[in-house]
Amino acid sequence: MPELLRQTDAHLGSTPSDVLWGRLPSRRDDPALTVPSGTVLSVDTVSHEGILDDQGGDPVAFFGRHGVPRDGVLVDAVDIARSLRRGPEDGPHVVSRPIAVDGAEPGDVVSVTVLAADPRVPYGVISNRHGRGALPGELPRAETSVSVFADVVSRDGVAHGRLPAVEGGPRVITFPLRPFPGIVGVTPDSDDRAHSVPPGTYGGNVDIALLTAGATLHLPVFVPGAGVYVGDPHFAQGDGEVALTAMEASLRLTLRLDLVPRTAALRRFGELVGPLAETAEYLVPTGLDQDLDEAVRRCVRAAIALLRARWGVDEHIAYAYLSAATDFRISQVVDLVCGSHAMVRKADFAEVGP
Repeated sequence: MPELLRQTDAHLGSTPSDVLWGRLPSRRDDPALTVPSGTVLSVDTVSHEGILDDQGGDPVAFFGRHGVPRDGVLVDAVDIARSLRRGPEDGPHVVSRPIAVDGAEPGDVVSVTVLAADPRVPYGVISNRHGRGALPGELPRAETSVSVFADVVSRDGVAHGRLPAVEGGPRVITFPLRPFPGIVGVTPDSDDRAHSVPPGTYGGNVDIALLTAGATLHLPVFVPGAGVYVGDPHFAQGDGEVALTAMEASLRLTLRLDLVPRTAALRRFGELVGPLAETAEYLVPTGLDQDLDEAVRRCVRAAIALLRARWGVDEHIAYAYLSAATDFRISQVVDLVCGSHAMVRKADFAEVGP
């Protein structure tokens, strides 16, 4: 699949020197790029599926078994598998090196808007492994990893993923693609590179499926320059991501990075203690915890704080509104730290004021 080139101010590739494998950047990592607020840039991402050791560590051979020719496998994926090493204690994800936003300081907010998410290949993989899906001990049935290949087809002029209903059989399941980055984050205030799997206050592996083209993730800044990174590209994911991964596949992302100074951020979001997503229709506060019940509680608290800061809503009324009008969804239950997000309709507050 030819890569779509869009007009951008800067570009970060996905060669071995552009990425980390299994870890997030730390404050000791030099930025790969430094850009001013408002910059539009493209970032190539590579899926970890097909390059992991339990899949043979050879993407040409792995995808070749599914009919993908050698020239249909990304050179970047081959080079990463050959030249980078990850230990058993590391995560699976390929993550971009950090991008600094000029002038960003702790206490500010950086807003990462996904302008486009273009497939780099016409296929992906959905995996179940490590006993970390929603049904550990039940699936997979055997102790080996299960990796299900999915290709991309057009249905009524719209790109869909395609799976066999039965392994090797002619009947197929198709579903619409909704490409997005599973990992969007800022650099934690630590000398150590954090594991790539659990999300945190810095974002990271949030796996919020609505972060498709047009959506924004607002993130509190912890280190000078913010150190934005992305990874874990998806072609599609259902809320929950119950099997451990969704349809993982490499993307070229077009992003805009905007700096929101602390005073403006407090007016818009309140004291932001974790990721806050936004679409044209919704503000989407989040909650994260190892326990899903506590993740939902944290999400409710974050939503109340947002309504109070942005629109001056009384606490008990905010709580009542959320109960009557807001859907609380499960982002994912498979990343060691579970995620919940709330869908707050902005139009409901049209008569309250800005």
